[in-house]
Amino acid sequence: MALPEKKQEATKARLSVARMPESGGWLKRARENAMERVRQMGLPDRRDEYWKYTRPESLVRPSASPAKVFEDPSDPPMFHAFERLKIVFTDGVFDEDASDDLALSGVKIERLSPASFTDIHWARDLYGVLEARGQDPVQRPLAALNTALANDGVFIRVTGKPSKPVNLIYNHKSETSDGILHHVIKLDPGTELTVLENGPAAARFNKVMEVDVADGASFHHVRTMGRDHERRAVTHIFSRLGTESVFKSFTLTANGVLTRNECVLELTGDDAVAHVAGACVGDGDFHHDDTVFVTHDAGNCESRQVFKKVLRNGATGVFQGKILVKPEAQKTDGYQISQSLLLDDDSQFLAKPELEIYADDVACSHGSTSGAIDEEGLFYLRARGVPKDTATDLMTLAFLAEAVEEIEDEDLRAEIVERLDAWLGRRRD
Repeated sequence: MALPEKKQEATKARLSVARMPESGGWLKRARENAMERVRQMGLPDRRDEYWKYTRPESLVRPSASPAKVFEDPSDPPMFHAFERLKIVFTDGVFDEDASDDLALSGVKIERLSPASFTDIHWARDLYGVLEARGQDPVQRPLAALNTALANDGVFIRVTGKPSKPVNLIYNHKSETSDGILHHVIKLDPGTELTVLENGPAAARFNKVMEVDVADGASFHHVRTMGRDHERRAVTHIFSRLGTESVFKSFTLTANGVLTRNECVLELTGDDAVAHVAGACVGDGDFHHDDTVFVTHDAGNCESRQVFKKVLRNGATGVFQGKILVKPEAQKTDGYQISQSLLLDDDSQFLAKPELEIYADDVACSHGSTSGAIDEEGLFYLRARGVPKDTATDLMTLAFLAEAVEEIEDEDLRAEIVERLDAWLGRRRD
């Protein structure tokens, strides 16, 4: 079927300036297949069902819109107090001088470009594979564009239980940078890995992370997105879960004129567990979109989606979440909740929760609410001498708590709460 004229033109304009990086044979084929998917699908526009709440124009145009670089030496880097292996990218390019040595017991880490010239490589069976699987039933052309054009990233093979997390750090230095990163992570059976991500990344950022979680393996992911307000970002996580495996991901977003985070999870082995959660705080010219698709394709699996957004001064929040339960996925436990706290009459929250169930022995629920701050609770705090702004911040933190509690590590959870409190304090001042 021919693409609509407007979509054809936008796709042609973007691809006219696109150059696929030089790659080895297997990666070159993966890139070419991805580029063909882009041409067939066309880049997104507002007429697409899953883009009707978010304007994709700035994400698909040929060049990135300028974004000012935020500098605040007094603000310590995220996760600075944790022992971790740091892998740094500046404007979407690996920064060797700022990164640690990539050697770590229990894990093998390689750069995307050098690995692509290896004739036989484990990433050959994953790069672009999970992304391609995630195109059905909902097309995700910006992810396919990433697979075709990503000029950097890391391949991580987990063979044990590393002693510390891997921290992917994204620095932003150029006001017109257009970063495209693609990471592939493979956890062998019974292994475990924690990945931390932080930083504004680029003026425009497109990232894909493909995560294959084998039987009995556990993947934990904590991400923060913030600082440079004028940045635009679209990120994708595609993950496949084996038997008795665990996938847990949490994202905190503060600032950013446009952010869209997509998460596509497949539970393909019995007794798998998948939790994806997010908390965002937006002020003013802020648009934040969480789009999640969880497919249950095995028995006795559990999934949770917990998303909380705090919005004010005209900020917009979007949540699109779906749970698909296939006929073989009996005894599924699926939970989905999306809620917003609107601190004024100018902000808005747009939600599209979905359940599609083809099994008859399941426990699935979804809910979505939007409202103002609890006046009774506010009165209770003010009656005990708490100033109104401080009381509002305390109630905001309490509202976000359910999402933050999805972080399994207690110290990481405390770090996120501390950063949230600091952000609210800066806005109060």
